[in-house]
Amino acid sequence: MTQAIDPNISHVIGRQDVSLIEQTIGGLLTEAAQKYPEHEAIVACQQGISWNYRELNQQAENFAIALLELGLEPGDRVGIWSPNNIEWIITQLATAKAGMVLVNINPAYRSSELAYALNKVECKALVLEHQFKTSNYVDMMNELAPEISQRGDQQLQSESLPALRELILIGKEAQAGYHLFSEVLDSAQEKTTQKLEDLASTLQADDPINIQFTSGTTGHPKGATLSHKNIINNGYFVGEGIELTELDRICIPVPLYHCFGMVMGVLAAISHGSCIVLPDEAFDAKTVLNAVQNEKCTALYGVPTMFNMVLDDEEFSQYDLSSLRTGIMAGATCPVVLMNRVIAQMHMKDVTICYGMTETSPVSFQTLIGDSLEKQTTTVGQVHPLLEVRIVDEDNQTVARGEKGEICTRGYSVMQGYWNDEEKTQEAIDSEGWMHTGDLGIIDSDGYCMIVGRLKDMIIRGGENVYPREIEEFLYHHEAIAEVQVFGVPSERFGEEVCAWVQLKPGFELSEEDIKEYCKGKIAHYKVPRYYRFVDEYPMTVTGKIQKFVMRDQMIQTMS
Repeated sequence: MTQAIDPNISHVIGRQDVSLIEQTIGGLLTEAAQKYPEHEAIVACQQGISWNYRELNQQAENFAIALLELGLEPGDRVGIWSPNNIEWIITQLATAKAGMVLVNINPAYRSSELAYALNKVECKALVLEHQFKTSNYVDMMNELAPEISQRGDQQLQSESLPALRELILIGKEAQAGYHLFSEVLDSAQEKTTQKLEDLASTLQADDPINIQFTSGTTGHPKGATLSHKNIINNGYFVGEGIELTELDRICIPVPLYHCFGMVMGVLAAISHGSCIVLPDEAFDAKTVLNAVQNEKCTALYGVPTMFNMVLDDEEFSQYDLSSLRTGIMAGATCPVVLMNRVIAQMHMKDVTICYGMTETSPVSFQTLIGDSLEKQTTTVGQVHPLLEVRIVDEDNQTVARGEKGEICTRGYSVMQGYWNDEEKTQEAIDSEGWMHTGDLGIIDSDGYCMIVGRLKDMIIRGGENVYPREIEEFLYHHEAIAEVQVFGVPSERFGEEVCAWVQLKPGFELSEEDIKEYCKGKIAHYKVPRYYRFVDEYPMTVTGKIQKFVMRDQMIQTMS
């Protein structure tokens, strides 16, 4: 139950009748393997692999030993640049067991972004897939560091990547200068586990264990640094929110490199003895449907766009999804119509909504099983256990209930800081420990939070503050509109004007004038979009987040 310091102000505190898990990720996995040794821990559908908890723990220990044998040490940064596969999860768990810091590299990164990330945190090793979609990772690496193919048995010495020493390649095709993941893993079979056991006793829950780069829409991305305690507990409480047990099987089509996959998915599962199901390398509606049906998944994760694509698959009705009970939708607005379809057509009566950010490990708010449809679709739920949140104005003063302001979070989930960037860390986390999210929210009288936009997304039209989220929510109710994104574009007269990109439902037609007429008299005139574009899809990140800044740039080009 959410507590409130003063029910009239927007400052809420999560449950206090629970305790934090003071454990390392390696210890958590060992414990799960002891408790559920023969219980299925992971299924990688695209690879045809299934392991129980004893086997998963053994694979993670073997790879941890192999990393130590390669000369890596606790505290060293190890990058992972790969789509979803079983090797990703082994690397996540093995680096934690060896006390190394896992660095998540976005699979969509190109050469310059990769070089920046590796050098920023001084990665000593990189685990990488050979190729993903149109990105040939080996070619990009060899272009960045031509010394790779000439290094022989020696550690890499690269001019452009001075900290990097080892490269471990996922796949079966050997490449000069790279160790094959499978061979590295096999090399540890006969090695002693004593070093690993000795090491385990020295690792602490507060040790940094993961660096995730925030999307750099302006300037370079920043490396949010998270501890064992940060992400174990957040994953655990997310799992508690959907009432996970060892009988649950979670279908995870969201990227592992993001918190949604590796924390809310992997760590929520391990902390409850549940089974992780990876349907494919990347999201595909068909492979998700197959995985849920064939593996009898009880939970499904995704952003709203993913759920829409699954529901709209032409063969959707042919699949048996009756095993589903729960799941998580996060990352964007959840329209009422979509939530109704997910509950009714996908059997997900216990689906919940989550909100958070990488810097808070990630979840701060989650709806509760049993919440009304209105709360599930208009709010992101109540504050998580052992966290507190307040909504502040421009002067950093807590606002009254029902008023808009910036969401600030404090508690165990707040990151340790941005790696090697004290200035940016101090800009984000104030002297009292509050993480300033940059998101605009409202806390209602029941303690539920509504997200109304981003501080930077707010449109100022002729002196009026316009919140895109409010207009999007209004337009979602039009029977012809499947998806809508609202943002600001420059205007000589008003400073900014409102622009809407609209995606229609199949079989419907709509014009700009139709939308304007629909808005007339229902929302303030200054909120009615001036510019429109009808689209079939939106520019997105690999995590399924829609990129408004790309849309804005495209509109500005066409208007000039």
